[in-house]
Amino acid sequence: MTPELAASASAAAIGGVPSHFMLDPATYATGAELGFPGMSFYVGGRGGALGDVSAEVVTAAFVFFHPDNVADGWSQSAGAMGRIEAAEAFAACSHRWARQHLAGDLDVGRLAELAGKVSAAASPAGAPLFAAWRALPEPDDAPALALHRMNVLRELRGGLHGCAVLASGLAPEDALAVRTPFMAALFGWPEPGDASVHQSAWDQAEAATDVAMARVLSVLSEAERAEFVALCGEAIAATT
Repeated sequence: MTPELAASASAAAIGGVPSHFMLDPATYATGAELGFPGMSFYVGGRGGALGDVSAEVVTAAFVFFHPDNVADGWSQSAGAMGRIEAAEAFAACSHRWARQHLAGDLDVGRLAELAGKVSAAASPAGAPLFAAWRALPEPDDAPALALHRMNVLRELRGGLHGCAVLASGLAPEDALAVRTPFMAALFGWPEPGDASVHQSAWDQAEAATDVAMARVLSVLSEAERAEFVALCGEAIAATT
C-alpha cells in the first residue's frame, strides 16, 4: 500500500477512535471530581500538555475553536491542578476508556507498535499539540498504549490539517461548517449557514493533509502500512 493510500485510508480511525473518550460522559464526571467545572476538562486536559501558556497559545494550537471558547475553558480549568497534571489526568481517562472498549480480536499490541513507530519518526513542525502529547508519559498495557498513541497521531493529523485549512484560505469556522456543522455551537461558533461554497477549498485542504500524512507514514514499509490500515479499520469496528 502506498503512503498516499494509507494516509487517506487511516484518516477516519486516527480522527475518530480517540475521540470516543473525549465524548464519553465518564471523562467529564472524572473532570468534575477533580475540580474542573463544566466542559473545561477538555480544554484544560487536552491543552494542558502545552504547559503553563496563555489562552492565545492554546487557541493557536486548537485551530478550529472560537478564541472566547478556549479562553473561558482555559481560565475555568486553571484552579483545578497544574497544566501538565491536567493533561495526564485527561490521558488517564483515555487509558481507562481503551481498557473498557479496545478488546476482542483487535491486536492492540501491534497497533500500538505501528502507531508508535510513526509518531516517533514524525516531525513536530506545525503540530504543537502532537509534540506536547508525544512527550507525555505512556501507559504500560497494550489497550491503553494503542489508544494513547492513536491520540498522538490524531494531534499530528489535526495539526497538519489545521495548517492545510488555513493555507487554503478557509476560516476555521468555515472548515468546521463543511465537516461537522453540528459541532459549531460546541466549538463556540454561531450556527453555520450554507457551507457548500467552501466544499472545494475544504476538499483541497483534506487532500493536502493526506499528502503531509503520507510523508509521515513512509517510515513504515509497504506491508506495515497495509497492516496499519487494516488495524485502523478493526479499531473502528471495535469501537462503533
